[in-house]
Order: sequence, then C-alpha cells, then structure tokens
Amino acid sequence: MDALDAKYPFFASAREAVASAGVSLPDLVAADAPAVERARERVERALLEGTVASESGGFPGESAYDVQAELLSYPIARILVSLLDSDPAIEKYAAAEAATAMERVRRDLEADDELRSVSSATVALDDLLAEFDLADAVRPDATAPAGARGGVAAGTGGTGRDPDGYRIDVGPYLRLTAPEWGDSWRLVNRVLADGAVRVSREELLAALEAAVEARVAEGLPFEDLGESLAEALEPRVADLRRLLSERTYTEPPDVVAPALFPPCMTNLIEKAERDVTLSAAESFALMAFLVGIGMTPDEVVAFCADTSLDAEGIRYQTEFLTDDRGTQYPPPTCETLANYGICHNEDDHMQVAADPLSYYEKRVAAADEVTDWRDGREADGTGEA
Repeated sequence: MDALDAKYPFFASAREAVASAGVSLPDLVAADAPAVERARERVERALLEGTVASESGGFPGESAYDVQAELLSYPIARILVSLLDSDPAIEKYAAAEAATAMERVRRDLEADDELRSVSSATVALDDLLAEFDLADAVRPDATAPAGARGGVAAGTGGTGRDPDGYRIDVGPYLRLTAPEWGDSWRLVNRVLADGAVRVSREELLAALEAAVEARVAEGLPFEDLGESLAEALEPRVADLRRLLSERTYTEPPDVVAPALFPPCMTNLIEKAERDVTLSAAESFALMAFLVGIGMTPDEVVAFCADTSLDAEGIRYQTEFLTDDRGTQYPPPTCETLANYGICHNEDDHMQVAADPLSYYEKRVAAADEVTDWRDGREADGTGEA
C-alpha cells in the first residue's frame, strides 16, 4: 500500500493493493480498527458536507490516519453507504468522493514538474486519462485560440506541463457530461471537428470528475454483505441515519434576502448577471445554496431569469438537489469552494462559519430587518400561483 493508492482509492491499482494485502474487512470491523472510524467519517462528511477529506487535515501530510487506514476506509465506507439503503445517499457519497479526488488532482497538477516526477504520491493528467481508458480519446488542442481556452485551473497560466485546450472524442464527451451542466455543454454549442469536441483544461477535469463519480457508484449498493458484517457495523450505520434524520428536518432560513448572501454567492450571481457562463462547480455551489435557503425550483428559475443560467438546467439541477427521497445536498464548504477558486474568504468570514448556508443563517439571525425577495414578487403579481 502506498500514499497514491490511499489518495485515489478508486484506482485499479488501489483495488489490487487491497486484494494483495490479504486484509479481512470483517476482522477490521470486529477489531474496530482506525479504518472503520475513518470510513464512518468519510460517509458522514460526504452526506453532510460534500467532501470525504478527514477533519484532522489533508492526506497524507496533516491527516491523523496512516496510509493503511486511509486506503481501507474506502471499501468500508462503500459498505456503510450500502447499508444505509438509500439511492440519494449513494449518489451524494459518490459525488463527494469525486469532488474530493479532483481537489487532490488539481493540487497535484499544480505541483512543479520536477516535484511531480520524483513523487510517487502525485498524479499526472496522463495517469488519469489512462485510468479511465481515455488516453486515445483525449489529445491536446494546440490550435485552440486563446479565447476558447477558458477555465484554466488557477496557477497553470497555460505554461505548465499540461496545455490549456483539448479535444475529446464525441462518444466519451457525451458519456461524461450531463444535462444539468447547462447550455454551454450541449453539443450544438461546442466546436466539433473530426469527431472530437474542443474543451478547456478545466472542462476536461469536470468530465474526469464525472468519470470518478460513476466508478465510485458502480456496484452500489452491495446486494449481500453477510449478516455478521452488517450487524457489526450497525452502530455506525445507526449514527449515520440519526445524523441524516437531524439534517433532513432542520429548517432552512426560509427567507430570500440577497443583501445578506455570503460574498461567494453574491459574486457568482453577479458573474451570471454579466452573462458569464458559470463552471459546473460554480453552478452546483449556487444552486445548492439557493435550495438550501428554502427556494423552490420555480423560485430559483425566476430569481436567475436575467442571468447566463438557463431555465431547463436550473430546474433539472434544483429538482435533483431537493430530491425528497433523502437529505438535501448541502452547499460545499468554504474550504471546498476555496479550492475551486470560488471563495476568497472576504472579511475573514471563514471565522464566522465554515459553509455558506451557516454564514447566511447567522447574518439573517443578526439582521435588524430582513426584506424577502419573494414578498416583492407577490406584490407585483409574479409569484407562484
């Protein structure tokens, strides 16, 4: 087992490492090994915070867990989420694993070429493409004009090891994109030539995130885990169910006061109002926040009517986020948003709250007077019937 396997436990090499180690998962559970607690934390943070990173710090440098515990927590976490017996829980868990993995990928890709070449704990873009059988389907697009190469990850500047523009074969492109990503992703709005679609580096990473999510979700839930293993994990599962129940019935602020929105959400709204297309991460963060404060899909569509966000994409994403089969997706934490370049910790607001929804709740509670955007819609007759 090595640190790279633990960082990216969905890699084929990580599965082989677990298998070759001959470790018995039932024995680990019976012994209440550190991997079991890490697995519980992994699932809890996935469902409630949209990340699987340890609260103790980033892996491997700051985490309280060693390589073995980190790696083995992944298969145990998949067992835990299977025992929750909830399709939304599986979807949210897979999305959180993918989001965390891509945060790590971005940090790896920002490393200097020299450091990357000598460190076995970092991954290169070519490694990811090979992992998902995309090596022949994706190639650099050296001819892409500068204006078509938007979305370059922070710190690359287009001068590093990886280029800014790529072409991806149309088949994988369609497989790794989704309707809720918005109009800009539709094939009719892309540059298509010789059976390949032009994408920016950041768009390619978003497609790879979808590939990670699909792999994590593959095979879940497990059909037959064995009665003894399920019984041994029941206390952990019960804790997760309790937390989910508490989260499900926590009332949102139920007031739409744009003047009190967190800076990151205000910035995204203003960006969309300038007719700038939001990235998939930006769109998800904004939709999760608006849903989290109690807005219905119709209200979100109306609220974003004069922005670059399209109504169909808004409705698809917000209806998915408000799926009543399980808990709502919480907005990503400030730390996660910072990794995506969305949160800049204006006015040191991370000291006030760790996520946009909590920050907004505190601002609403502290405000002397709150004007609800929905009251204005009802007054001019544009509210829902």
